[in-house]
Formats: sequence, structure tokens, C-alpha cells
Amino acid sequence: METRKVQVTGGSTYTVSLPKSWATDNGVEAGSVVEFYPEDDSLLLMPRGDRERTEGQLDITDLDGSELMRTVVTMYVSGFDVITLTSSRITAAQRRAIRQSSQRLVGLEVIGETSEKVSLQDLLDSSELSIVNAITRMRLVSLSMLSDAVTALVENDTDLAADVIERDDDVDRLWYMVSRVFRSVLRDPSAATEVGLPRETCFDYHSSARQLERVADHATKIAELALELGEISDEVAEGLLELRSEASNAVEMSMEAVLDDDPEEATRGNEAREHVRDMDSLARDVDGDIRELDPQQAQPLGLIVDSLSRSADYGGNIAETALQNAAPKP
Repeated sequence: METRKVQVTGGSTYTVSLPKSWATDNGVEAGSVVEFYPEDDSLLLMPRGDRERTEGQLDITDLDGSELMRTVVTMYVSGFDVITLTSSRITAAQRRAIRQSSQRLVGLEVIGETSEKVSLQDLLDSSELSIVNAITRMRLVSLSMLSDAVTALVENDTDLAADVIERDDDVDRLWYMVSRVFRSVLRDPSAATEVGLPRETCFDYHSSARQLERVADHATKIAELALELGEISDEVAEGLLELRSEASNAVEMSMEAVLDDDPEEATRGNEAREHVRDMDSLARDVDGDIRELDPQQAQPLGLIVDSLSRSADYGGNIAETALQNAAPKP
């Protein structure tokens, strides 16, 4: 850390010198332009330069299938604008995996292919991306998935269960986009300006989006189990519907508290936590009914109860984020 004394020049202008070592390392010299980004009581400074697209290149000779898809997703989330994948010969299976991964990512398109190289590029301007819109959409989709998954189970609706499973890709696409924007905000203060949100708020939204993605995963799990189970008793169905209602309310109320700009409204996170506490005793009652069933049916139903309880817990995690926002700032 270095310190500098603030000077007054011309009677009204405050000036401060830059450390020479920092200026040299970043190519700042007489006549250079630097950018300032105010953030609460801090002021971030960085040299102005052309915002060039970041390019990443990777040899994928030993990668295929899900491992290759995960690699593309990781490079996208890490913030590469152009991703170049190379090999002595890219196989048809590798090309399929690359296309499948690009279809799961917002804005990423294949822009060039040869026998030895595939290039992908993010075609969206970061200023067009809205974390608020993304997590609002995640909230709607994940909660509708949770609702429909239990409905599919209770009504033995295999088409609805299959539809829930397909919708998980929509939530994943939004989650990866939120993660990409969040990482860019951490790296570059100008990205926070483009997004239009403080970095602390971006952190809260990213944290909440992670919980919503997990809710969608558990909705998918319930839908997959619904395809295996067949019909269930009215008594168990009633208990599961009640659990779904409590879990959905916990997530819904928590998200309203996080997204509301009014700190007083953020305290509604306490109400959401009440729903989480109600889930515990209700889940025990439903588990008691399930234990009396045939083991082949009881085991997957127990997993469904667990998924609903965990979904409520994720709502509780979001509520904690909202309550932290409502707390006095140090």
C-alpha cells in the first residue's frame, strides 16, 4: 500500500499523484487518460484502453462428450468472448458436443469451422444483458418447474414430467449467463457501470441465482422420479402438495425481498424463514405416512420429500441474503 497527500491546484481542483511503478506497469504516462469509478466511499481507477475481446484457445484432442461440453461452459463463464478449440482432427462427435454446449449458452455461436479448429464467439453486447431480468426469469421457471413436477407426480402425467425435465436447460442457460456477467463485474469496474448495478448487488443476485438453479435441479429430480412411480395414494399426494406450497412460498417471498429496493421490504425474509421452519414438522408427518408404504414406493417418495425440503432451504438461503441487505451497513 502506498499513500498520497491530496493537493489543491487552481484554488478548487483536488489532485493526487499516481505511484510511478503502477503507472509504468500499466502504460500510463503524461497525456494518458485514466477512468474513475465511484463506488460508495471508494474510487476505483484504471487506465483507459480499447476494450478488446478476450480470446481463449484450447487443445481438445483428449476431450469428448460431457467433459468437452463442461470445458466450453467453463470458458464461457470465465469471460472469454472468443473460444477457439483445436485438434489435429476434430471428430464428428466432438463437433456435436461443441454445438450442444453452445446451444445451452446465451449469445454463444459457432462462427468458424475447419477440420482442425472450431471457433465460437459471444455475440451479445454486455450492456444488453440484465442480471435482474435473468434472475426474474429463473425465479418464474424454477418455481413453475417445482409446481409442475409435483402435479405430474400426483396426477401421473408423464408428458408434464418430461416437459419439466426439458425446462431445466432454460434455467441452466440463465445461470451460466448470470455467472459470466458476475465474473466480468468482479474483473472490470467498467462492466459494473454497463450492468448498472453495484458489485455488492451483483454478488447478491448471483448468490440468489445459484439457489434458484438448485431448486430447478430438484424439480427435475422429482419429475424423473414421477416417471418411475406411477400412481400414489391420495393421502401422500395431499402431503406432497402441501410441502410444495410451503417450499414455493419460501422461495417466492425470499426473491421478492431480494429484488425489492426498499430495505424495510427486505425484512420479509423473516416471513420466508417461517415457511422453512414449518417445512420441518410437515416433512416429518409426510415421511411417517410414506414409511407405511411398500419399500419400492417409499424410497423414491422419501427422495421427493427431501427435494422439497431442500428447495425450501434454498429459499431460506435467499432470505438470508435479503436480511443482510436490510442490516445496517458498517
